[in-house]
Amino acid sequence: MLDKVNKLITDVKAFKTTSKDEIEAFRIKYLGSKGLLKELFNEFKQVDNSLKKDIGQALNNLRNSASNKVDELKDDLDQNTEQKFVFGDLTRPSEAIELGSRHPISLVKNRIVEIFSRIGFNVSEGPEIEDDWHNFTALNLPEHHPARDMQDTFFIETKPDILLRTHTSSVQVRYMENNKPPIRTISPGRVFRNEDISARAHCIFHQVEGLYIDTDVSFADLKQTLLYFTKEMFGKSKIRLRPSYFPFTEPSAEVDIYWGLETEIDHKITKGTGWLEIMGCGMVDPNVLKNANIDAEKYSGFAFGMGIERIAMLLYQIPDIRMFYENDVRFLKQFKSVF
Repeated sequence: MLDKVNKLITDVKAFKTTSKDEIEAFRIKYLGSKGLLKELFNEFKQVDNSLKKDIGQALNNLRNSASNKVDELKDDLDQNTEQKFVFGDLTRPSEAIELGSRHPISLVKNRIVEIFSRIGFNVSEGPEIEDDWHNFTALNLPEHHPARDMQDTFFIETKPDILLRTHTSSVQVRYMENNKPPIRTISPGRVFRNEDISARAHCIFHQVEGLYIDTDVSFADLKQTLLYFTKEMFGKSKIRLRPSYFPFTEPSAEVDIYWGLETEIDHKITKGTGWLEIMGCGMVDPNVLKNANIDAEKYSGFAFGMGIERIAMLLYQIPDIRMFYENDVRFLKQFKSVF
């Protein structure tokens, strides 16, 4: 009988299956109420007392082996079923994926584009590595012009006439060269200036510049366009234009909006005046039109430009421009609910 029990132990240890039915049949065969172990324990009662110790230990070993084998096979089957369920069942709901968020610079840029698109402005883009003609000379800034010092430029050392663009006005020149009036376009993009990085300035920032050229375009058209923009962007209906100077526009102006003095923050950001500067603008200089092969006797136009970071800092009350470039997840997550 001992040899019979030892052979059954060997069979139990060697048994393998991936079928749920076969596992159940195996359990019934060995551990069922009418299984082999039941029969063997009945036979065990007739065994000579001198053999009972060895046979009893063998029977207990057989029972434990069979029980452990059933548990082991069931665990393997459950794991395989779960793996198949996760990766094979296409009807299974997907795991929750944490949603990202748009960068505040992108949010503001898209908002500006959307506002101007309603009144017929399209979007034009150009290279960030630019030549001297499109970045300076065509914009009424010939070589040695003192106004070039207003923009500290990153030049490419191996090619002195190649540089990182200092404004997206270069895109407007390229657009005028390849398109005939009427022209109505805005040019968003990244620009570069060799400036010290601080809470209010950076060597890399973003601009949106607009250009409108047609017959009989006046300064009144410019003012009404900017008034429409400030109402849509900020909800502010009061603006003022202060005389200024830009080489590529004449006359030129700085645009302020009346922000108000309702809160302590209003007093702080407006320095107690209630007014905030948001952009520059002016009528396109006839020399710029001529450089782009547009008849300055027939056509006129206006241009404007603003820094996207400045607008974003106003809208979201961000105190430091460097926060836009540090990729701090804690900062970026705050814009998840902003569309």
